[in-house]
Amino acid sequence: MKIAIVGVSGAVGQEFLRVLDERNFPIDELILFGSKRSAGKKYIFREKEIEVKLLQHNDDFKGIDIAFVSAGGGTSIEFAKTITKFGTVMIDNSSAFRMDNDVPLVVPEVNPEDAKKRPRCIIANPNCTTIQMVVALKVIEQISHIKVAHVSTYQAASGAGAVAMNELIEQTRQTLDHVPVTVNKFPYQLAFNVIPQVDIFTDNGYTKEEMKMYNETRKIMHSDIKVSATCVRVPSLRAHSESIWIETERPISVEEARKAFSKGEGLVLKDNPEEKEYPMPLFLSGTDPVFVGRIRKDLTNDNGITFWIVGDQIRKGAALNAVQIAEYLIKEKNI
Repeated sequence: MKIAIVGVSGAVGQEFLRVLDERNFPIDELILFGSKRSAGKKYIFREKEIEVKLLQHNDDFKGIDIAFVSAGGGTSIEFAKTITKFGTVMIDNSSAFRMDNDVPLVVPEVNPEDAKKRPRCIIANPNCTTIQMVVALKVIEQISHIKVAHVSTYQAASGAGAVAMNELIEQTRQTLDHVPVTVNKFPYQLAFNVIPQVDIFTDNGYTKEEMKMYNETRKIMHSDIKVSATCVRVPSLRAHSESIWIETERPISVEEARKAFSKGEGLVLKDNPEEKEYPMPLFLSGTDPVFVGRIRKDLTNDNGITFWIVGDQIRKGAALNAVQIAEYLIKEKNI
């Protein structure tokens, strides 16, 4: 297998290197691409030094089987035809193609077979908050159809990249040192604060991030589920948390839900309130599964269940999900 990573210098690009190595992904040759700023840098992969090539409109992707692309939507749009013109499967981490009818939007635990139908040789990686939510929703959907989901997210700085994580660290230092705080990546200071805005606002008052959760969930799950989201940036470094309330067609007991979550693919049940055991981002950063806890019956609706999930945004929310898509294609001999 000849594999490429586009945007290797970013937080997700670096995570691709770790995930591919940890999972012993079959690679005969790895080629790294980046911008003018990144070209020439060298990274070690499996004890071999690899120099980053400049991403250009040429024939560099000839012979490459899979390209993991995480360089922003503008780059994905500009270079999609260059990357795929020789048949390379482009697994794209941006939002550029997610809602295109001829581009599958895939979470392997939920709709892996969709990855086989890719007329443009492009597969889209969903939004990080959507990925971890649908992994949890899938197991409940198998018990009873989910009609509505209300979700509030608690999104770490990592969702905005390595620069944002560094800014949060610096802001924390500045605040404690009582010096002016540097604000560049977010609308306001994030340290010691929460910001009820992720991405820009749309005409209906919801942000683009919140609308992604509505639209992407329906496409991935092939469902008429309605999702109402409030996305919030919080001052944690890594791993997103979500508080989710769902309404199903028939009542589901806490015991049913807990059993389903405990057996769900890609899920880990961590739900023991008496011992104060529940998922928290501080302790789950760098892990692969989506963790589920705080499972309760809703007090206002007999068909309602409430639960809390945590997942690492850079791993399952980005790099790991993309690698799992590639692993599925290899397993199915569809590459």
